[in-house]
Amino acid sequence: MAKEVLYSSTRGALGQIKASEAILRGLAPDGGLYVPDHIPHLEKTLREIAQLDYRETAYEVMKLLLTDYTEEELKYCISHAYDSKFDTEEIAPISEADGAFYLELYHGATIAFKDMALSILPYLMTTAAKKNNVKNEIVILTATSGDTGKAALAGFADVPGTRIIVFYPKHGVSPIQEQQMVTQKGDNTCVIGIEGNFDDAQTGVKKIFTDKELSAELDAKGFQFSSANSINIGRLVPQIVYYVYSYAKLLKEGRIAEGDSINVVVPTGNFGNILAAYYAKNMGVPIAKLICASNSNKVLFDFFQTGEYDRNREFVLTSSPSMDILISSNLERLIYHIAGDNAEKDASLMAQLTQTGKYEITPAMREKLVDFFGGFATEEETAATIKKVFDKTGYLMDTHTAVASSVYSKYVEQTGDKTVTVIASTASPFKFTRSVMNALGKGDESKDDFALADELSAVSGVEIPEAVSSIRTAEIRHKTVVDKTQMQSAVMDFLAK
Repeated sequence: MAKEVLYSSTRGALGQIKASEAILRGLAPDGGLYVPDHIPHLEKTLREIAQLDYRETAYEVMKLLLTDYTEEELKYCISHAYDSKFDTEEIAPISEADGAFYLELYHGATIAFKDMALSILPYLMTTAAKKNNVKNEIVILTATSGDTGKAALAGFADVPGTRIIVFYPKHGVSPIQEQQMVTQKGDNTCVIGIEGNFDDAQTGVKKIFTDKELSAELDAKGFQFSSANSINIGRLVPQIVYYVYSYAKLLKEGRIAEGDSINVVVPTGNFGNILAAYYAKNMGVPIAKLICASNSNKVLFDFFQTGEYDRNREFVLTSSPSMDILISSNLERLIYHIAGDNAEKDASLMAQLTQTGKYEITPAMREKLVDFFGGFATEEETAATIKKVFDKTGYLMDTHTAVASSVYSKYVEQTGDKTVTVIASTASPFKFTRSVMNALGKGDESKDDFALADELSAVSGVEIPEAVSSIRTAEIRHKTVVDKTQMQSAVMDFLAK
């Protein structure tokens, strides 16, 4: 039987807790993120996993990290998450185009990769609440740069015993992303735009989380906070699954031989998705290079180049808004690991980040980043990649995937490395219709994003996803916009209803 995995904060010696407790809490009381005390190795060989479907693969991975969930509980969560909400039978299909394999993570209810984890998180959380005899209503508090918000709202809408509040940058998401959120149904849902950027929203949410007086006040009223952001380990663990699955699928199809290494390219903002690939590698998937692709907000690229993380720079609004982030929260988990699982060292660096906006890692820590490669793509390069790959192969990708594809091309040019490569394709092109149509040279400023979706469908031969067609004429239910300084009072207003 697998050894139990316990979780502790990246920032302190608050003791170890079980997986279900870490999922319920979301963020540790000291502001740190929960990390496993060890990363277990896969029990089955990848050849054996290659015979499994997505749900069975999910069980093989998640049982090793969520060790206090019973087999029955975990299988219940998995079967309810990965069902007909996905528009493809295999949940995460792989398409080959222009010399790379695109792992399509956008076939869920909200057409973005966040569905892969947020379809299961409500089940993991409500199961955890029962296991831990939680009587309070769980209030999911989340900041979004565009995709997490809708996926979390869809997952938690009308789930008994929960409420969900999503903050998003009012002027920092695509029109379709915003429409998806503000039309969300469910009496327990609340969507609030803030005058500020994603980092402001994320900082505000973390501040509310770590306010001890507020927690006590809410506890007295029968509420407790948790998170659906990738700071929640319950978001991260399901993301590991699709990297294991993609390797096994390539193995099954004879694209690679057992033991062959692959490279993985991930368009990166908050660092959760690429961290999941790092965990998959540590669980035994032969991943050689973890290629971290940034847009013009290239704080991560600079970090991998120099060892210094510096968010003191201009925040750029790009055509890949889910990556418009200067404080990559999940990088903290990697920092903790490369510091030798040293909470004191991590806490010191994070304090520097809060106080000065930057920190620098030691040469010894940098040596542990050799498996990572940082790259970035400009707006022009991103658009050119969408057009180039579509014209050449007929394969259509969104702006975030195009950032990854562009960075991959540069990587190959720079290194000559022809290792089989999986690119995480994180959103449907229909989520960023205007930018994709502009890239194809078919943009039209006089048309709205829905009219452009019709044209994109005609041009590409790809059907408009239900997630877009269903919100075209949906009623706008969430109209609140607040200043970034008013986030806490907005939360209290909603909970008073």
